[in-house]
Amino acid sequence: MLRPPAMVHAFLIHTVRARPGEETGHCRVLYSRVFGLEGLEDAGRQDPETERLARKEQALAVARQVESSFQLSQQASGRPQPEHLLQLPDEPVSLQDAPAGVFRLPLGDPFREDRTVLWLAVQSLGFALVCDPHENLLLAESTLRLLVKPLLDHLKLLSSGSDVLLKADKTELILSKLLPTGQLLFLNEQFVLGLEKELSSSLCK
Repeated sequence: MLRPPAMVHAFLIHTVRARPGEETGHCRVLYSRVFGLEGLEDAGRQDPETERLARKEQALAVARQVESSFQLSQQASGRPQPEHLLQLPDEPVSLQDAPAGVFRLPLGDPFREDRTVLWLAVQSLGFALVCDPHENLLLAESTLRLLVKPLLDHLKLLSSGSDVLLKADKTELILSKLLPTGQLLFLNEQFVLGLEKELSSSLCK
């Protein structure tokens, strides 16, 4: 029996610490995109509202585990954790030293199948891919970084007053180019540069 192709099941943007102008509080999911017919997880034959709430809880469970992993990595590294950082309008964001990690979600926690989560944290925001356990992790990490760069550069998600929810349409556009229907793409440098040009042109409209 052939194994189905590996894929990304979801992409999340969430908080890992309080954002500028916000009170310190619990982790919040700011954006989530589910791929495939099953979504984050097959919720069975439930009514749409029950299924929506189940997916919301699963996304929050992932975000909380990413937040915990991020905090542990920061403590282990001994790096200072400033409470409030702002992205200036024309300031480029470097992902080279951004905290990142990967962890496995065992069966039943919170999905009915094993999942692997890759995450990247930039200042107050966390970005995560929920993948099949047999996914190509190097390719997934590369894709995650490709996704985060235009999200930060073009949408200024780290700027004061920036609202991720109001930029969902542009976030969807970036995902459609770099992670179409949840499939990881093997992209060479020339193709990536072409995509970045295309995205830059589309997002500036």
